[in-house]
Amino acid sequence: MINSRDKELKRVGRHERIRKKVVGTGEQPRMCVHRSLANLYVQLVDDTKGKVLFGMSTRAKDISGKIKSGGNITAAALLGEAFAAEAKKKGIKKVCFDRGGYLYHGRVKAFAEGARKGGMEF
Repeated sequence: MINSRDKELKRVGRHERIRKKVVGTGEQPRMCVHRSLANLYVQLVDDTKGKVLFGMSTRAKDISGKIKSGGNITAAALLGEAFAAEAKKKGIKKVCFDRGGYLYHGRVKAFAEGARKGGMEF
């Protein structure tokens, strides 16, 4: 029987394989997603400098006030649109999408579609 620790180790292995190919630069940073049971977290990372440009989550005050729960598809879509708007303010439009070893399905897909709807290109 596969327990949650085994699932997490397999996800981390998938993420390491993805990270060999996906690299963020100053012009096109890496947008990495982390999914917890209750929330969704997103960061823009410049891997050449090793710096996080900025991050957001469903726990942010402007997002958590509009949603009932941070761990569902509607919250992920709302976070995607808010994240894209914040990235536009900072002058970032093109990014590399790093799904973090998660399947491109459910909350991860909803976030990506929301970010695209907000004007991000990836």
